[in-house]
Parts: sequence; structure tokens; C-alpha cells
Amino acid sequence: MDLILRHACLPDGRRDIDIGIRDGRFAAIRPALDATGAEEIDVAGRLVSPPFVDAHFHMDATLSLGLPRLNASGTLLEGIALWGELKPRLTIDALVARAMAYCDMAVAQGLLAIRSHVDVCDDRLLAVDALLEVKRRVAPYLHLELVAFPQDGLLRSANAKANLVRALDRGVDVIGGIPHFERTMADGAASIRWLCELAAERGLRVDMHCDESDDPMSRHIETLAAETLRTGLQGRVAGSHLTSMHSMDNYYVSKLLPLIAEAGVHAIANPLINITLQGRHDTYPKRRGMTRVPELLDAGVNVAFGHDCAMDPWYGMGSGDMLEVAHMGLHVAQMTSTAGVARCFDAVTAGGARVLGLDEYGLVEGRRADLVLLQAGDVHEAIRLRAGRLLVMREGRVLARSPERRAALFLDGRPETAGLEFRPGSIT
Repeated sequence: MDLILRHACLPDGRRDIDIGIRDGRFAAIRPALDATGAEEIDVAGRLVSPPFVDAHFHMDATLSLGLPRLNASGTLLEGIALWGELKPRLTIDALVARAMAYCDMAVAQGLLAIRSHVDVCDDRLLAVDALLEVKRRVAPYLHLELVAFPQDGLLRSANAKANLVRALDRGVDVIGGIPHFERTMADGAASIRWLCELAAERGLRVDMHCDESDDPMSRHIETLAAETLRTGLQGRVAGSHLTSMHSMDNYYVSKLLPLIAEAGVHAIANPLINITLQGRHDTYPKRRGMTRVPELLDAGVNVAFGHDCAMDPWYGMGSGDMLEVAHMGLHVAQMTSTAGVARCFDAVTAGGARVLGLDEYGLVEGRRADLVLLQAGDVHEAIRLRAGRLLVMREGRVLARSPERRAALFLDGRPETAGLEFRPGSIT
């Protein structure tokens, strides 16, 4: 073996597992592996996970906080207006620089796959060209997938349709939309139909900002699921946000959930942003806003979490840490049971990989050796502590390494840790 990690814990609860890597792939994942490695690391019961996946992000806006001014109200609509003010001032060099800085930050935290929406309503398509360049640069170490996103509305913005097609022709991967931002409910439904037909024609996936409001009467996820079935896109469509579901009538939701599941539509919640932007018009009681994650999961719908924004017109916080996203998600959704915590960890790992269709993903023999070594003994500790990333690897190559944190209280009562044991000839 090129490398063996000894005595690992895995996200599914298996313990004392050895992980052998050869030629950039997982050659063996089993207890007491009878082999030697050119390099060996005793991880001493630490959690080894597949990389984190961010199923929903806006890399064209990231790290632009304060440009051209701060979001005084903190609302979604002011954020959209601010982005409209900033767009004419954008340059490719600045877009690339900010995105590359974020990618470095993400990879250091074990985030190796990101689906980013990119605004196509600027006729220059500067953001599209910038992120296509970023995608090219980061390809050796980060899977970056781009969604053609008509931020100002497919039908509401004069050239959005043409620009979206131009973006796809330039190499953007996924078709996006924002039906709740169209002028009418009917226009929103019409935009969904057109976008799904385009996706079916081109053989592409769809990821649509859908019902991102507090309106209990918004019905675009219903239309998206129906159009997914009509156009034969089952398994290739995601509805992002779905915050209206938080406020919908329970009887209607009881009919909606089976429809989403039948259509194979993935659901993407964005806990940090949904809890921040929704419920802004409420006094008290004030709605949480995040979609019905446990109910969607129980209905058989794949759910992923996204970071959505980081230091941009919509959200002044964020650091690319998907464990922070999972931590917020389990609190907002009240998923603090053992099974609930595991589901939240899945939402920032395998759930996101299913949305993106990452066939090589996972701790499975024969697949690409991508992993994160976390300073935690299980997924509960990982989320609770937002555990340090001790080692990040892609195709068996080390991308990032961090020393162990000190003075953390672990579940077994250890107030400190002694550090990883590196055997002779190991990575140093």
C-alpha cells in the first residue's frame, strides 16, 4: 500500500477500521488489514469521513461583503438589490481572486465538492467566465459544478433566457431558476416548464431556487415535481431552499411530500441562510423558516445542506465550514437524536454527493481515495465540536493538514488529546 490509516472510526459507526490506499484509490477498508504501507498513520479512533459536499453556494458573490455597501435590513430582497448594484462594477480579476480565496479556505476544511450558482442576468457574463476559469484552476483538487442562475428572473429579466443558453454553451453544467421571483405565480410556473424542457433536451441536471419565501401559498415545488415527472428528469432535479414548506398547511404538505418523493426531486436546505433571512416580516411568534427536513427524509426524499453564502450581500458570516452548517441544521430542525445527528452529517457529505451525482464518492473499496480525518470519535463529536480537520486527501494526496486542537472536552471525558501517532516513515 502507498498509505494505511490504522484504527479509524467511520461515519456509519464502524470502529477500528484500517484504510489502505494504493494508486490514488481505496484498496482496502477493513479491520486488521494484513498489509504494510510505505506510510502508515495510527489515527487512534479518530473519525475518517468522505469529503464534505456543499450542494448550494454562490461563489460569484462570495467575500464581497460591504461592496458597494452593507445590507442594512439584512433581508433577501435588499441582498438581491445590493447584488444588482455591484454587478456593473465587477471585474473578472476580482471575481477570480475572491473565488480562489474561498476555494482555498474550503479545501483546508475538507470541502472538496461545491455546486455554485452563477448569475447569468449580466449580459457580459463576467461571472460565468470568471467561475469557468476558477473551475479550470481548481480541477486538480476541488470538484466545482456551476449552475446557470437567472438571479433577476428568467422571464422578468429581458435577456435572461438567451444569456442562460449562452452560459450553458460556454460550459456551465446545470440549469437553474428562481420561479418565486418572477412577477406572477403563473410566470413562475411557466419558467419551470421552460427550464425543465431545456434540461431534458440537453440532458442536463436542474437545480432551482424554489419557494424561497414565507408565503404558505407558494406552489412552485409542486410544479417542479410535476414537470420533473412530465419531462423524465427523475433523480436529476433539486429544489433549493423550499422555505415556504415551513409555513404550508399540514394537509397540503401531506400530499406534497409523496409527489416530491415520486419525482425523485432532491431537497436542499440552507440552514445558516434560511434561519437568517426568513421570518423577517414576523413579530412574535417568529418562524424559523427552514424547510421540513425530517419530514422530507421520512418521505424518502434525499436532503442535502448547503452553505449558500459567505460574506456577501445576503450573509455577513460564514467560513466554508460545512460542520457549522450541519450544526445549525440539527438545531433548527430539532434533529438532536442519535439518528437525527447522523442524518445531518449525511446532509453535508453523502446527501450532497447524491445531488451532484458524484459516482466516485464515498469510503468504498475501488473508489477514489478522497477523505477527511477529523479530530472526533464519531459524527456526534464532529458536529458538536465543529471538529478540526487533521488531514484532507484527494486521490491519496495530502491537500491540507492541521495540528490537533487542545483542551476540547470529548465524550469519553478526555480534556485534551495527545496528538496523532506517526509511525516511522509516515507523512510528517
